[in-house]
Amino acid sequence: MTLVCIALLAAGMAPMTRSAAHSSGATQARQASAQKQLVELRRKLEKLTQKQANTAARRDQLTASLARQTTKLAAAAKAVHDMDAQIAREQQKLQQLTQQEHTRQKKIVAQRATVASTLRSAYKLGHGSDIRLLLDSEDVACSARAHRYLAYLQQHQLEKIRQWLADLDRLHALQTSIHARRQALKTTRTKRRQQVRKLQQQRAVQQKLIDRANASYRSQGQKLVAMRQNEASLNHLLDDLQKLVDEGVHTKLSASKISDTRGHLPWPAAGAVHDYGKGVLIAAPAGSPVHAVAAGRVVYAHFLRGYGLLIIIDHGHGWMSMYGNNETLFHDVGDLVQAGTVLGHALPRTGKNSQVYFELRHHGKPINPRGWLRRH
Repeated sequence: MTLVCIALLAAGMAPMTRSAAHSSGATQARQASAQKQLVELRRKLEKLTQKQANTAARRDQLTASLARQTTKLAAAAKAVHDMDAQIAREQQKLQQLTQQEHTRQKKIVAQRATVASTLRSAYKLGHGSDIRLLLDSEDVACSARAHRYLAYLQQHQLEKIRQWLADLDRLHALQTSIHARRQALKTTRTKRRQQVRKLQQQRAVQQKLIDRANASYRSQGQKLVAMRQNEASLNHLLDDLQKLVDEGVHTKLSASKISDTRGHLPWPAAGAVHDYGKGVLIAAPAGSPVHAVAAGRVVYAHFLRGYGLLIIIDHGHGWMSMYGNNETLFHDVGDLVQAGTVLGHALPRTGKNSQVYFELRHHGKPINPRGWLRRH
């Protein structure tokens, strides 16, 4: 009867096992297809970015020079940022090693008195105290026990001495490691000073190009025309990006829509705010972080005339956010980011409109960000 039950159970489980395997295979196939679509979407977005850059370069040589210089400046700024992160890691490791050194030194000082006493006891035992104990005792069994105790005591004393010597060796190794870390930190700080000088040179070149661009406008009217042209370029870029996103893989980028968090989105940067174009300018200190206001995917990360080094994030459900006038960017096209993720660092002030630019759009329509971000 038992064998029959087992056979029936096995027969019943076989289709379930095949069904589970089929389901697992289907899931893997869907994942592979989604990954392939993501790779294709990234390729198309990067191709669009390059096409936009080439078109801008052909239209305006000064824009091409600004774009190239912005890339150099971003690389120099990122090198300094990476160096700062490396110095912070090395300082933390050095601090940990120094703390270990202090702890071990205290332990060795505490052990010193014990070891001194141990050495004195070992010296006495080595000069016949155990022999005298054997000769003075009339009870053979008692003598044997005493001898075993003395042997144990000697072994215990020797073990303490070995531990002390081992701790001394570890302390020496720690001190050697600390010295090496300090030398490495000194070298890194020297490299950072070199990188900072390079960054300052790149900023000076950037400022000259910006001054040339500003001088090319002979009147306020020409500036307004240029501003409208910049807005038109951004609108065209956003239309193309939205088409690619709509054609690409449809993934749930966030648990909720931006429209569900109206009035509660975090500000992308800290500083005084004033309206500019279809968005706002934020007077963030130079080098301060620029954060994503919501989770999403990076669909653009490049220079755009009028917006500097610009990063655009698709949040799904037709929502996109833009962050302009960055000195450097930390994410590339296709990257997924979370709310609060540092996207880049604010550009030093090179003019009244060089502050961090932020814009929010829904299905291509500009939305006043003040109504969606937290009360400033």
